[in-house]
Amino acid sequence: METQAQTPNINPGDHEVYMRLALSLAEKSPPKPTNYRVGAVVVEVATNKVLATGYTLELPGNTHAEQCCIEKLAKEYDVETSQLGQALPSEVAIYTTVEPCCLRLSGNKPCVERILDIGKDKVKTVYVGVQEPDTFVSGNSGSLRLQDAGIEVVHVPGLEHKILEVATAGHNTDQAS
Repeated sequence: METQAQTPNINPGDHEVYMRLALSLAEKSPPKPTNYRVGAVVVEVATNKVLATGYTLELPGNTHAEQCCIEKLAKEYDVETSQLGQALPSEVAIYTTVEPCCLRLSGNKPCVERILDIGKDKVKTVYVGVQEPDTFVSGNSGSLRLQDAGIEVVHVPGLEHKILEVATAGHNTDQAS
């Protein structure tokens, strides 16, 4: 399993291009009525190197995009996911098309908890394309939980319509896609 994706050369701080990369990953996720199709990218800030990419249901089980990135990095660094913060470079940023979840109806560990386990000394910023819609969990407070823990959450504007279109593909709606 390959952790680092073959990615185009992205200029440091080009948040829109990183979000577009995350969106291209979300498009790989199978459409289902019970999930959002989400893409995520973990970047080492100092070197601008993509450390991991992930998308919903990429790995076995009911996996979320951020969870896939974290599990792939733990495997690469040969540590438990709970110890990943000790293995990662000094600062990483996470780009995710949809706000990380703070509650999983499946009983799996929420993505916010997984990010907090890494620690604010490593994850200083999470960039999001859209807030989580209220479809499955009303009033997701993932961004607030991260901010309360000292992790900056930054909205990357401009792709909201496309992100929501991709995220909700496969959902039962009255609109034609």
